[in-house]
Amino acid sequence: MPVSSNPEPGESSSASYRIIHKLAYLLSARWVRDVLCTVFLIYLARVSATTYGEFMLALGLSSILLLVAEFGLNLSLVGFLAKKDSDPAAALTQVSLLKGGLLALAFVGVMGFIYWQDYAYPLKQVMLVINAGVGVEALASTFFVALQVQGRQPLESKIKVLAAALGFGYGLLALLLGAPPLVVAFFKLIETMVNLVGGFWVITAQKTWHWRLPSLARLGITLKAGLVFALMEITAAIYNKANLFFLQKYGGADGVAQYSATWQIVDGFSGLAANLLLQSVLFPLFAQLWDSDRKEVSRLAQDTARWLLLVALPLMFVLFVESDRLITLIFGPNYQEAIWMQKYLVITIFFGFFHNLAAFVMMSMRLERLLLSFYLVGLVFNLFWCSLVIPHNPLLGATLAVVLTKAVVALLSISFTQHRLGLFPLREVSQLALTALVGLALYLWSSPHLPREAAETLALLPLLALAWHWWRRRGS
Repeated sequence: MPVSSNPEPGESSSASYRIIHKLAYLLSARWVRDVLCTVFLIYLARVSATTYGEFMLALGLSSILLLVAEFGLNLSLVGFLAKKDSDPAAALTQVSLLKGGLLALAFVGVMGFIYWQDYAYPLKQVMLVINAGVGVEALASTFFVALQVQGRQPLESKIKVLAAALGFGYGLLALLLGAPPLVVAFFKLIETMVNLVGGFWVITAQKTWHWRLPSLARLGITLKAGLVFALMEITAAIYNKANLFFLQKYGGADGVAQYSATWQIVDGFSGLAANLLLQSVLFPLFAQLWDSDRKEVSRLAQDTARWLLLVALPLMFVLFVESDRLITLIFGPNYQEAIWMQKYLVITIFFGFFHNLAAFVMMSMRLERLLLSFYLVGLVFNLFWCSLVIPHNPLLGATLAVVLTKAVVALLSISFTQHRLGLFPLREVSQLALTALVGLALYLWSSPHLPREAAETLALLPLLALAWHWWRRRGS
């Protein structure tokens, strides 16, 4: 599999590694999927807040199932495929077989959890179908990782667009026809089956590809390599989703719906950076470059941090000041609690962006075990907070649980990478902080005197000017 070369002298990293090109294709697919997903979930939320809450609960549980089934193998697979002397056929076969076995075990565990919680029978059915659909994604992602390492993100994006169109198209049609929740729930299984078939077909169509039966020893080595990654991802999934299960118990499906309405918006932006730019594009580069050019990893990470900062601040500002209009416009007038919750949750965009950057840098440095210890600290804090606060104040407790947990984990990972690599260039951070303060001062001064939109635009102008200055300096 081809490995990206180092940049030529005087050539920018984004050009030589084709970062923007690869990201653009993945973004196009992600935007198509997110638009369809958003339309589907918004329509579902407007049809029935209770059904929407149940679907979001099922998706929350299925995210943990997915991570158990993947068991960190996607991240370790990047390392296997990035090696010059790697055997792609053997690696993909091993990972596929391991994921199949883990998925079967994880699904049994999900069934046990659902029946242990004693949910109503219709909710049990919906949760099982949605979890089955999300579980198939673990198998499909194996082939997408191979395409990413090969630099074939454009082909990956085409498969994902087709899958999203068929899956969410089915879901919307079922809703429009008034189908019961169980019938609608099959939307996810359709999407992930198309992804699986498409990814498998593309990889097996390569002339150099052939299935290779792995030995038990190789399977054990592969499983061991993914163990730390699996524990990290599962731990992160639990501390991100545990508040949903506490909220379901103490606030009911309607409480889950209120929280999920705003979390769907806020987490969507964090996931965009984490899954597309950082995991699918930059992490393979970090992993390939760490052993050959560590200074380049540091420079590339600093460049990424600089631009993530410039994106995070205006995004958080807009979601904060426009929370009332966004929630009402998207979800309707029945989600008033979600408005104030979004004002708290926007800070998780900052924590999410930079923790994920720091985490992928640490993984490229082979420091997975240290990173896992950071995640475990976050998990202990999260479960303690959820059990202590949510029973007395379900909505506020659930909101602060994720905000504070992400703050704790981000503080640990960012502090470490800043100490080792100087992840955040102090000069640029100082410039950005000063510019943001100027923008905030302009907003506070103008908001009593100008229309709302004008005051918000005025507040963003200094950041836009700084972005233009950085862009021109970068091109010079």
